[in-house]
Amino acid sequence: MKVIAIDGPAGSGKSTVAQALAARLNLHYLDTGAMYRAVAFAVIHQQIDIHDIEKVIQAAKSLDLQLTQESCVVNGIEATEEIRGQEVTLLVSQVAAVPEVRAEMVKRQRTWAEERNGGVMEGRDIGSVVFPDASLKIYLTASEEVRAQRRAAEIEEGDVASIAADIERRDTVDTQRSASPLMEAEDAIVVDTSEMTLEQVVDHVIELIP
Repeated sequence: MKVIAIDGPAGSGKSTVAQALAARLNLHYLDTGAMYRAVAFAVIHQQIDIHDIEKVIQAAKSLDLQLTQESCVVNGIEATEEIRGQEVTLLVSQVAAVPEVRAEMVKRQRTWAEERNGGVMEGRDIGSVVFPDASLKIYLTASEEVRAQRRAAEIEEGDVASIAADIERRDTVDTQRSASPLMEAEDAIVVDTSEMTLEQVVDHVIELIP
């Protein structure tokens, strides 16, 4: 099974790079962050108090998720755009910090890869937790300014300063959580994309494949 793991903080270019890489290599692609966003969407839609951990866990375990590169359907509800909205973005790090939620999503991610004999997977703990034996582990990063600019262009709402503050908040939560914190896997190769084009990043990653 060939798994290419791409981890990194918000705005580092994970999704864009992973999708382009998967297309170039003719591999399947999975955005694991979208899975946690789907749980957050379900929590909001079911009006669950984020502090009611048992109900949050149940929402994750009972989640009916249909996720492709183009669409996301959560419990039968079209949520492709809403999982990227501000309400979900503000909640997703808290949802993802719940150990039982992460355990459920990791189980689903491993099943996804096994069914497809691998693929390009991006998130925050793919190389460190989900697939510690991945064929290649990449940790993408970029300057805070570049990351904020990218995210502002991506969501087309809000100013760069407020988005930068939100990214900093998410980084803090993601790196300090007890369950599968955002971190560089010991054998991950760090790639700073701040001054690289998409094609340059993809070319570089392909050169690193063993």
